[in-house]
Amino acid sequence: MVSPSHDSLSRRDVTRAAVAIGGSAALSACLERADEPADVPHGPEDLSTLPARQHAWNDALATDEYGNHLAPRHRVLILFDYARDGAPSDADRETVENAFRTLERAYERSHDGLLCTMSYSPSYFARFDESLPDSVDLREPEALAPFEDPELDRPDAVVHLASDHGSVVLAAEEALRGELDELNGVSVDATFDGVFERVDRRTGFVGEGLPAENQDVSDVPDSKPVPEDAPMYMGFKSGFEKNQASEERVTIQAGPFAGGTTQQLSLLRLTLHQWYEQDTRDQRVATMFCPAHAADDRVEGAGHSLGNSSGLGNCPAHAGDDARTEGAVGHAQKAARAREDDSPLLLRRDFDSTDDDRATLHFLSLQRSIGDFVDTRQAMNGTDLAETSAVGQRLNNGILQYVTVERRGNFLLPPRALRALPTPTPDANRTRSD
Repeated sequence: MVSPSHDSLSRRDVTRAAVAIGGSAALSACLERADEPADVPHGPEDLSTLPARQHAWNDALATDEYGNHLAPRHRVLILFDYARDGAPSDADRETVENAFRTLERAYERSHDGLLCTMSYSPSYFARFDESLPDSVDLREPEALAPFEDPELDRPDAVVHLASDHGSVVLAAEEALRGELDELNGVSVDATFDGVFERVDRRTGFVGEGLPAENQDVSDVPDSKPVPEDAPMYMGFKSGFEKNQASEERVTIQAGPFAGGTTQQLSLLRLTLHQWYEQDTRDQRVATMFCPAHAADDRVEGAGHSLGNSSGLGNCPAHAGDDARTEGAVGHAQKAARAREDDSPLLLRRDFDSTDDDRATLHFLSLQRSIGDFVDTRQAMNGTDLAETSAVGQRLNNGILQYVTVERRGNFLLPPRALRALPTPTPDANRTRSD
């Protein structure tokens, strides 16, 4: 489905602020905006028609003229701990499932309605006597480079809410908290109240125009504003269709959690004064893509004209040569070295943020195993390339100097039938979700 409205939305700064603040007052303010819809499509009466995979979003997203999926513009991540000690009860499991069914009946499962997932950490599964099966690679989060020292996130669970409409993610969050009796005309009969305790809340946005409208934060210079056509703070498009793993590629194929995936969530602090005030346009292109893109002037504006691929071609294979002769390698050039059967390993669903009045990237990726993320991150680190850089020259190593990893967490995102407080061995008590 092609979206007709991504370029016509207006006054989105208030919507972004409302999503960031949260709560009933923010929801009311958001609903008063002229660019928020009066009517949002409802979900189906028969919930069994919904996909079995929680992460199967692509068919429900808008696309651009090149077939790239357009990410939902407004996001909320809610980090929870289970409110009781020990293994969850069947009663709590039923309550959580019914709370999700309320969201699914209230809103169409689409960018114009609501997309949501529920994932669980290694800490959550540690409460059980049994271990996760070998078919699931869910390891504890860790620093993945000598220059990293992130805080490690270990909440029990994370809810990800996404929509093109800020009022929708806010209303869904309020319903889960037990603050609404009715959601888009649907009675709210079950909530997370008493089952989960919120430990953190993160918000953000992605899409053309939104970073430019929300750049009045530290670490984004006033003198060189973010380009109007940029969907992300660093000024370039990402998420090209050919540079994303498919949903099938990131799906766990065997075992009781077949149909699920793993989710990695990092909070990245962006420092963009040098990026915009000192680096030239060619330097930014070379740093984000590869030196050849800058030399051949391949990137217009934010890169929308590249179509459905960043067009790296042989750039990844030439990373070592570029390090030796140019003293520079690109971020995309390095990351593209981590492929299997010529397919990327990660499906990115990340977004920018103004949380804490800072320029932030919530880097959310889906992959079949956490090991796939580790491999991709190590390729992006480019430690091997730094060792082969031109003699006496410091390697311009992609975007590493502009990004600081402040937090990281790993999670299992089960199939939809197991989203409500799963056990590590769920075959015997598989939760119905129809």
